[in-house]
Amino acid sequence: MVQALERPSSAKLPPVDHPLADIIHRLEAGGAMIPDTPENLMKIIGMYKAYSIPMDFYWRDLLYLGERVFIDPFPFFKYFPTKDYFDLLNHYAGDTADLRIWRGPAHAHPELMEFIEKGETRKLPRLLHHLWHDRINMEFSEDLARAMMWHGMGGQLDVYLDSDEYKAAAHKAIRAYFKRNPLMLALHKLFPDLFLEQARQATYMNVLGLFWEVMAPVFFEISDRYDEGSIRSVKDAMNFLVNGIFAIAGRPIYHHVYIDDEVHVLVPKEKGFMWLYEAAFPYVEAVFYRTAPFRGTKSYNAQANQVPSEQVDFHYGILFADKFPVGTAGIPPTLLHQDMYHFLPQYLRDHFHQHCRGEDDILVQLGIAFQRSMYTVTSAVLQATRAAFYYPLDDPNPEHLMANRRFFVAQMDRFIRPQYGIVDACKIRNVQDPNYR
Repeated sequence: MVQALERPSSAKLPPVDHPLADIIHRLEAGGAMIPDTPENLMKIIGMYKAYSIPMDFYWRDLLYLGERVFIDPFPFFKYFPTKDYFDLLNHYAGDTADLRIWRGPAHAHPELMEFIEKGETRKLPRLLHHLWHDRINMEFSEDLARAMMWHGMGGQLDVYLDSDEYKAAAHKAIRAYFKRNPLMLALHKLFPDLFLEQARQATYMNVLGLFWEVMAPVFFEISDRYDEGSIRSVKDAMNFLVNGIFAIAGRPIYHHVYIDDEVHVLVPKEKGFMWLYEAAFPYVEAVFYRTAPFRGTKSYNAQANQVPSEQVDFHYGILFADKFPVGTAGIPPTLLHQDMYHFLPQYLRDHFHQHCRGEDDILVQLGIAFQRSMYTVTSAVLQATRAAFYYPLDDPNPEHLMANRRFFVAQMDRFIRPQYGIVDACKIRNVQDPNYR
């Protein structure tokens, strides 16, 4: 896409007066929020590779949850997608791809399948691996889907979930799902909103699955290109992400539920909901910025205004997280860190062992590297938003460049607000320092 070819304009603007002026100028020059250094590049690419393999399981199981588990009140085996979901061909990899992003195969990644079979221990039945917690931690992905739903970040999709059309389709699917269970049918009749909310949650599970089906091959491919030497800078990596965002922007967002041999369409493709507006942008806003107060790290006094009264002021996402190994599904997502640990490329594993306090510290170091990688993804989203709604970086018109600057300044203002300790919680200054480990 054209974004990767843009260069800073020859037109000059005066230096910006802002606490994060260096980052704003870097964004105006087409860079990212983190410095463009070889170490930063190694860390973000290594984390993309380590993230992509668990993500290949996340998106498959999320579609299984949305399409098959649906509103099961006792989903004991919800983390056990059937074989056909592992065989499901990714639409953006393999020879049959709608748009081939990754040059690898479309079925589940071989390293993922090997880990599911053997885990950290040895080859055992999947149930034993699950009970021993020697598995991919799907709790993380569920938590993020619930965060998107709770914050109502689905744009027009979120509005549609409150429409009579969606409610009618959902109630029909609920009745079909419980057609052999008179007790649940009676419960649904008495409390119709109970399972309707579960249906909405299943829709968000499906949406997040469709989002990650795209991101997994993007991360696989960027890792391969780094290994080949064609990704040589943080800017190269960010531009690859920007191009991917634009290439996939119009992917349909939908939700189909499969009950016996019948398909129930809760969100039709014909509604025109698109990946960029109903999945990508909402994901970044709800997960990178907002989520919810960190569980297991500190106590909050809402009466003392330590918790925002408005959800728009929440600031507990990955861009603000202290990297505590608390073992939770939320942010900081140490269950995700544990998943990524299994698939670290050797160069990053060696780096962590060189710069951390031994094996017990590696999850913390991994989490900090992951934070850097997510600042880079956020940078790609900012540059994509600027390209879509504002002006090219090489625009010769100073007024257009000033409009770009106002956009970047507004985004950086989000990180320096004094309310609720946002400015203290934000890690944007930390990730500028190579010694932040």
